[in-house]
Amino acid sequence: MTIVVGFVPTKEGRAALARAVEEAKARRSRLVVINSNRGGRDFDEDTQATEAELHRVAAELSGDGLSLEVRQLVRGNEPAEDLIAVANETGADLIVIGLRRRTPVGKLILGSNAQRVLLDAPCAVLAVKG
Repeated sequence: MTIVVGFVPTKEGRAALARAVEEAKARRSRLVVINSNRGGRDFDEDTQATEAELHRVAAELSGDGLSLEVRQLVRGNEPAEDLIAVANETGADLIVIGLRRRTPVGKLILGSNAQRVLLDAPCAVLAVKG
């Protein structure tokens, strides 16, 4: 079994990661941690902090005996596209995502990665609140 988790260094991302780790341990599954960025100017400013956080996550989880893979993707895709692509590629049985509260107008203007994952995922999706 494989579990894919979308991770960003926020309370929602950390909640999703914690739950994905619980699920991976309970199911004795492989865990694939994904950090997806579109790239561009904003990415350059956050790169070092995100990379440091991903290294910390990998070091912390590698001692747990999990089968673990950590990927930082910068392919110009929306995070939902990357999560769905990795789930397809790995034959994932579960995707875990973090949810944050957004206004209806915010969802309309910016779209919803969570909604896209929920609707288009090739497997079950577990949505976790921060």
